[in-house]
Amino acid sequence: MTDLTRRSLIAAGAAGAALPALTPAFAQTPAGAPKPWGATPSKRQLAWHMREQYAFVHFSINAFTDREWGYGDESPTLFNPSDFDPDQIVAAAKAGGMRGIILTAKHHDGFCLWPTKLTEHCIRNSPYKNGRGDIVGEMERATRRAGLAFGLYLSPWDRNHPDYGRQGYIDYFRAQIVELCTRYGELFEFWFDGANGGDGYYGGARETRKIDAPAYYNWPSMIALVHQHQPMACTFDPLGADVRWVGNEDGIAGDPCWPTMPNHPYVQSEGNSGVRGAPLWWPAETDVSIRPGWFYHADEDAKVKDPQRLLRLYDESVGRGTNLNLNLPPDRTGQLHAHDVAVLKSFGDAQARTYATNLAQGAVVRASHERGAAFAAARVLDGNRDTYWSSPDGVTTPSLTLDLPPGKPFDVIRLREYLPLGVRVTRFAIDLDEGQGWRQVAEHECISAQRIIRLPKPVTARRLRLRIVEAPACPAISEIALFRQAAPVPVAPVRSSDPTILAKQGWRIVAASGTGAEALIDNEAATRWTVPAPSAAAPAQVTIDLGAAQMLAGFSLTPSRTVAKDTAPPRGYVCETSMDGKTWTPGAAGEFGNIAYALATQRVTFDTARRARFLRLSFAATAVPAGKLIVAEVGAFTVR
Repeated sequence: MTDLTRRSLIAAGAAGAALPALTPAFAQTPAGAPKPWGATPSKRQLAWHMREQYAFVHFSINAFTDREWGYGDESPTLFNPSDFDPDQIVAAAKAGGMRGIILTAKHHDGFCLWPTKLTEHCIRNSPYKNGRGDIVGEMERATRRAGLAFGLYLSPWDRNHPDYGRQGYIDYFRAQIVELCTRYGELFEFWFDGANGGDGYYGGARETRKIDAPAYYNWPSMIALVHQHQPMACTFDPLGADVRWVGNEDGIAGDPCWPTMPNHPYVQSEGNSGVRGAPLWWPAETDVSIRPGWFYHADEDAKVKDPQRLLRLYDESVGRGTNLNLNLPPDRTGQLHAHDVAVLKSFGDAQARTYATNLAQGAVVRASHERGAAFAAARVLDGNRDTYWSSPDGVTTPSLTLDLPPGKPFDVIRLREYLPLGVRVTRFAIDLDEGQGWRQVAEHECISAQRIIRLPKPVTARRLRLRIVEAPACPAISEIALFRQAAPVPVAPVRSSDPTILAKQGWRIVAASGTGAEALIDNEAATRWTVPAPSAAAPAQVTIDLGAAQMLAGFSLTPSRTVAKDTAPPRGYVCETSMDGKTWTPGAAGEFGNIAYALATQRVTFDTARRARFLRLSFAATAVPAGKLIVAEVGAFTVR
């Protein structure tokens, strides 16, 4: 259901290694400085902007049930990592250039990774360290040993708690916030997920509970409670929080992506791009997983994003002024898979080499207009984010020219504004002179925290010019920097290590609504089956012959990640199995969790494994309103 997606109910309702100084807003203001324009960031928001990229760590009972969303009825005895190593996880994140860690202390299933006395559904009742473990504490200490910042995720939705939807749960949830904010040192971020309300275990009631999230949680009071105990922790992400969701889980910010938003409940389209000149400083965080799913699944070992894709994600998030929150899911041992570690190292090493040297150093800088000595053009090269070039108040479209040192090819240009004065530049252009006069190589809206411009190939230019094309106030540019991208070391792909996944050799489509269903079994996620949007009266169906009788434990469905207008994956499913293709036995029925936004592979386990040769799936609705249903792959798995 739409109201079960990871963030959609929000609409109904920040010191790592090698970090620069975190509080430029509170540096001494030079005499004659421009007045701030529009919304400006708070002290904790400025510190958050400086972090730029950090890691999400989704680790909980879902890693042991092979689910993305737990139902809440899972026994704590399932949680038993065989070799949990927080230092391994943190070291891999740091090698990838991450400046902090945000750990899922509790996901929607309600299982708590710290030894709380507020519930029995927690790590105290797991075999891990004979009930004396504390994953939150162990991760916190490892993170600080590595010199990174630490943050926490606490799901507002709890599919285990019997009082969810009632006042008793709100009291419980507030007590959880206080425990986490007072036990684990300084936090840079406190993450509230937007998925709230729906079906769950709820202490054995096994029912659906709907809520009005803003009214139920009273988000201003929750945010105030976090800040009471953690004044520098940025909250994510209902109206009134410090940081907003970027509107997708693909790691792609809008272009432009303004850090300002209207003072009304979150709207997804606005969240992706922001709103120029809006009254709230509510910057975007761009979250994405290194794998298709948020939790570890062995059948995704061959689907880890490669270092080149991480480079593009960096450009599409950090390079557009947002922060990148890259998810790294540990496996059942409690460590990151070796392939994920290798990808992170390759990416991190390449970025470290790329941004180690500003190739603009040594340039001679001239501006068409200067406000005074304290705001001279040369300030953009002094390496200090507390200083900036600016023009007189009446000059809103000045230009700045760098006479570049010879023999230093570059293909990356980075610009930064001085955020304590607001986002002042609406549109800008970059020109290069390579010996034959000026040519424009880029024009964009929004600089904000930073704007990275990547050229198609390295150039050796004599001069570079920044032109402010449109602005409501004089600019305040703190940096112009040039770099040459270092290529990441290739990482060899791996095969899935999950022996339960059934090979599709010999599978065939027996019947289907519409044409093209063969795409579902071709092992190619780029192809897809597309049919008109189904309904309860006219569901979309596909029947698959597995070629021979198999011991089936469940099926998987992979939604299409191809951008296609007016399409959506299925909201829910009915699965049936058969030995002869004539007599059918119910397998499972339900809804896909978070499928519309995470677009991750969904795994559905039957209550009881059974022998079957035929698999039939029926879909009665799309996850969000759309004219067509779209699916990339269907798979099946056997018992472990």
